[in-house]
Amino acid sequence: MARAWLTDRSVLSVSGQDRVSFLQGLVSNDVTLADSEKLVWSGFLTPQGRYLSDFFIWHSGDVLHLDVPADHAAFLCTRLSRFRLRADVQIEQTTLAVEALWDGETASDARPDPRLDTAGSRRIAPAESAGNAEALTAYHSHRLTFGLTDSSDCETEKTLLIEANFDWLNGISFQKGCYMGQELTARTHYRGLVKKRLVPVRSDHTLPPPGTLLMEGDREIGQMRSSVGTHGLALLRREVWSKDILHEGLTLTPQRPDWFREETP
Repeated sequence: MARAWLTDRSVLSVSGQDRVSFLQGLVSNDVTLADSEKLVWSGFLTPQGRYLSDFFIWHSGDVLHLDVPADHAAFLCTRLSRFRLRADVQIEQTTLAVEALWDGETASDARPDPRLDTAGSRRIAPAESAGNAEALTAYHSHRLTFGLTDSSDCETEKTLLIEANFDWLNGISFQKGCYMGQELTARTHYRGLVKKRLVPVRSDHTLPPPGTLLMEGDREIGQMRSSVGTHGLALLRREVWSKDILHEGLTLTPQRPDWFREETP
């Protein structure tokens, strides 16, 4: 069964009359696009344009729900609350849970994952069980096969959203106007090529752990991020996207997905 309670996710609520305008000035995507059928995936950045977190935004009547990494939940409540000032906004953790569905699994209250048409869907609801590690691993194997970014693939206060493919996975609006960290994100986009991006990789054997440096001689060409078994993501320099990478006797093969775009200098 291709569904899993994502026990590594939590749900925050953002309520109050100013909830939409409040978030609109803080996150990389257009909050107004979230509705009863559509999720919005967005990044939350430092003022200097570096990654802090990301989340899915749910329109739920008079409340916006944020589907966030569980280990970011308390931090996000505190950090977002700093920007409330006089806005009518309340931010709280909830007991709701997130379930992912893929490979044809459906539910009446599920909404499509906005990153890719083939990514499946998500729902938030009271947890029916504690979930299980096997199902969670199956979900991460699924997302890595499609090259979908997770918070574990991004370095806090270092990663650029474009390095993490937010521009190609519907995580940035370049029309919405100003938000925190917007200047660097826009400048990187309009100036053209970034030197490195997250790229799916595979091997015939278990991949190296996250953080492993990938070298070509004495030159660093990338770094491993999350993986499940023989599939993973690595932050790779552009010039090695089309060739095998040798690491301590292990061959890693980049797998450029069909949603990767051709870019010209």
